[in-house]
Amino acid sequence: MAEGAKTFEYAVRDREGKIVKGRLEAADQAAVANKLRAIGVAPVSIEEVATGGLNAEIRIPGLAERIKQKDLAIMARQMATMINSGLSLLRALTIVAEQTENKALARTLAQVRNDVEAGIAFSTALAKHEQVFPPLMINMVKAGEVGGFLDQVLVSVADNLESEVKLRGQIKSAMTYPVVVFVIAILATVGMLLFIVPVFENMFADLGGQLPAPTRFLVMLSRGLKWAIGPIVAGLVLFVWWWAKHKNDRAIRERLDPWKLRVPVFGKLFQKVAVARFTRNFGTMIRAGVPILQALDIVGETSGNLVLEKAAHAVQESVRSGQSLAGPLAMQPVFPPMVVQMMAVGEDTGALDSMLEKVAQFYDQEVEATTEQLTSLIEPLMIVVIGGIVGGMIVALYLPIFSMFDLVS
Repeated sequence: MAEGAKTFEYAVRDREGKIVKGRLEAADQAAVANKLRAIGVAPVSIEEVATGGLNAEIRIPGLAERIKQKDLAIMARQMATMINSGLSLLRALTIVAEQTENKALARTLAQVRNDVEAGIAFSTALAKHEQVFPPLMINMVKAGEVGGFLDQVLVSVADNLESEVKLRGQIKSAMTYPVVVFVIAILATVGMLLFIVPVFENMFADLGGQLPAPTRFLVMLSRGLKWAIGPIVAGLVLFVWWWAKHKNDRAIRERLDPWKLRVPVFGKLFQKVAVARFTRNFGTMIRAGVPILQALDIVGETSGNLVLEKAAHAVQESVRSGQSLAGPLAMQPVFPPMVVQMMAVGEDTGALDSMLEKVAQFYDQEVEATTEQLTSLIEPLMIVVIGGIVGGMIVALYLPIFSMFDLVS
């Protein structure tokens, strides 16, 4: 908030007669009224909002409401509808900021609206909040402003974000089951080693005699885990903290991203996801009028994998030197021949955006099919794994009981 500025809550009546509420920062009520009249609306009420004391908003670091891609998709579609209906950009921003359920996004949009009201371009105002609005959205909005088709660009942004949300949902559905089952298996194993095995160990000690090798091994694991459980938990906590802080480091991704594409079972899924994201973002930006070199720079960063980012930079250099677009992609194993050929045809026919959209749709369907196949394959495998671990431990514990009469005698 600027020095000396206060926050005012206002209500205005739009052309349809509906009351629209919002907030503005200004020196006094008169300044708020002047701002509202400047955007073509008449204020119904203007009241100062208390921002201190018991009325101050409490924000706990790390627990602030996150702005998700779904929120941005809804925002973009609402704004496209309003701008296409004839509302000004300022009024659309005011209404969306008031209607959105995400408080963090509402605060950000209020800041964007104030910047636009001060004469700053919409794309420039969005770029001030690059941690909220992705580069793809910012550059597409910029192209829409220059070309005079902002509403169409916002529709494309909404479609793109909704497709990305759907894609992420499919990945989560494929990964959630095995991860949950794996965690349950580890917890069950640790619980048996810490609480059940010691009971049997004491019972076997009273009986005397030589325990079978599997039982001795299980007892040894139980004793070791009792000593190591503290360091293991501390190490896991430290690793989670370190990973959250450094997972996006270039050095980490240089090693991890190529491995993702080669990992058994899930490697093909990661490849299809990366190709779908790359082609969809690239096609959307080309259709919006973003220059191809700038689009390649952005889609490389938003692909989510350094292998595709390097491929995008190679294509960028090729195009800059006047060569073809599809040529460098043929040298990248991550891109299947079908993708390269369709991009080459699109480049020759001048329908590159349409071809990229078709490729993206195809790989979205491939991701969905692969997800279903992995889910149906992993479910029985995980059951077998858990059954093998727990069953093996139970057998090892009960082996001495089978020879209990010999031990007693």
